[in-house]
Amino acid sequence: MKKTLVSVAAIAAAFPAFAQDLPQTSSDWFTAGQAHVDALIARQHNTGRAKNVIVLVADGNGVGTNYATRLFVGQQMGKLGEEHVLPYETTDWSAALVKTYNINAQTPDSAPTAGAMNTGVKQRFNLINLGGDAIHGDCGTVTGNELTTFAEIVTGMDKSVGVVSTARLTHATPAAVYAKTANRNWEDSVPEGCTTQKDIAAQLIDMMDAGVIDLAMGGGRRHFAPEGVVTDEGKEGRRKDGVNLIDAAKDAGAQYAWNTETFGALTMDSPILALFNDSHMEYEADRADDDEPSLADMTRKAIEFLSQNDNGYYLEIEAGRVDHANHDGNAYRTLTDGRAFAEAVALADELTDDADTLIIVTADHEHAIAFNGYCGRGSDILGLCYGVAKEGDKHADEPLLAKDGKPYTVMGYLNGAGSVLVEEGNDFKGSRPDLTQEDATDIDYIQQALIPMSSETHSGEDVMVYAKGPWAHLFDSTIEQNVIFHVMHHAITAE
Repeated sequence: MKKTLVSVAAIAAAFPAFAQDLPQTSSDWFTAGQAHVDALIARQHNTGRAKNVIVLVADGNGVGTNYATRLFVGQQMGKLGEEHVLPYETTDWSAALVKTYNINAQTPDSAPTAGAMNTGVKQRFNLINLGGDAIHGDCGTVTGNELTTFAEIVTGMDKSVGVVSTARLTHATPAAVYAKTANRNWEDSVPEGCTTQKDIAAQLIDMMDAGVIDLAMGGGRRHFAPEGVVTDEGKEGRRKDGVNLIDAAKDAGAQYAWNTETFGALTMDSPILALFNDSHMEYEADRADDDEPSLADMTRKAIEFLSQNDNGYYLEIEAGRVDHANHDGNAYRTLTDGRAFAEAVALADELTDDADTLIIVTADHEHAIAFNGYCGRGSDILGLCYGVAKEGDKHADEPLLAKDGKPYTVMGYLNGAGSVLVEEGNDFKGSRPDLTQEDATDIDYIQQALIPMSSETHSGEDVMVYAKGPWAHLFDSTIEQNVIFHVMHHAITAE
């Protein structure tokens, strides 16, 4: 018997007519799915020129880490977790997958990934905003390889520029807004005889003096103060050249803040340099409200300050410590900083207008994070993997056991300090400990890992980019990371 082929278009056209007869139409899943499609159909492309661009980067927040954050935030709200939607995951945001590799590295580093987003070209491992002929650690290859940054471009359009980070301002991702260096680790000094570039901290102050950077808030105070000089927190600076860059910035007319009190006293009438910690700012889980402002606090201040420019602004905001907690193998601090990032995104969206502001939410890279199965709905993302229940939605009452007869957590890492292998002489041996839910959900718990490493590594997996505002719809399919720059540039120059 000859089969009749029915086109997808014909089925789609007939759907409204027979949908009411489908048994699943009474399901919440069915109606929510149709509502999602309806919202996408109704979405209109914004092809106006962007006055402002805000890029929010959760360092190390790839697809896996973002998944864990979604569950964590949802479970903190009393949900099972999986059904939760983060602020940037709704239908009014466009999205794409992003390939993060560097010119010479399958597994990327934060410096060239952030540099790719700020210049439009991929870069080499451990370098910032230098072309492909530059060599890591070779100061002589800087000249002639300097790339023009997005910050420099928008400054030429009389826009303001700000950079905010919970990491040191001289760290890779924030530094990519303003610095050009053959080594991301030259935060407060360069090798003897290197005359082709300054250290990263000095470059920030130079960019403030030149009117390129109008606001900079984050950590890293020690790289701006000389050796022997006691900093605001009672520690000492690290600069060997004897130059006090904090004093230099103040002498040039910048405001300076170092804690929540001085942060609250900042005014809107002159450039801002805020250094809230000698190194990185505290993890959100450890932050005292009277010590350091939150990422959302800094986001609000930055937008209010930069919005004074009628020509617009470019602002990069980094949740830098998502990355560091992943390196530590500590899920609790990873996800609490992820939650703080989501709050900053929601606030940035609230304080701006989609009509004239392109907001981009992304990550520079992912980590060697892994998720176990087969866990029932609502298994605590920080805790043990509980079995799938035969009835209802929530997981069964008993945790699943591995072949060794011991429970395991939902979340782990392929490598890191939590490795189950322990060095014994010239060999590595070990077995997994018998975990309890209380152990696994402790704030200081280090997730189990396979390969022993002192610090967990990045991975080469794709990350997501989400966007809303002018030309956000250009983020689609799978893109190279440097394409993010090109969307930003098109948005601010569109006719």
